[in-house]
Amino acid sequence: QVQLVESGGGTVQSGGSLRLSCAASGRTFSSRAMGWFRQAPGKEREFVAAIVWSTGTTYYADSVKGRFTVSRDNAKNTVYLQTNSLKPEDTAVYYCAAGLRVTTTSAEYSYWGQGTQVTVSS
Repeated sequence: QVQLVESGGGTVQSGGSLRLSCAASGRTFSSRAMGWFRQAPGKEREFVAAIVWSTGTTYYADSVKGRFTVSRDNAKNTVYLQTNSLKPEDTAVYYCAAGLRVTTTSAEYSYWGQGTQVTVSS
């Protein structure tokens, strides 16, 4: 089992920034990739970004490319999502997830955190 705990959400004005964290514990060696997803009210969960633990290779959705940055601290078993130039359409609950490989498909991630709310006001 892998336990994931997100933090860092909040309310910011359009153009603002937030740094989300996802701390992993348990059998972390069983997951090779970490993904960030988000879900807005009435919408499906969508892929935001992902990172490979070992290499640091990163992947982004087109909607956040150039504004969001995913990184990891292997020593702390923690993944971060730096969100800059936030827009009202970025408002959602953000989730981190652990899986065997990077994929944009949420169903392929085995472990999920509880989510953290990000609200961007215009």
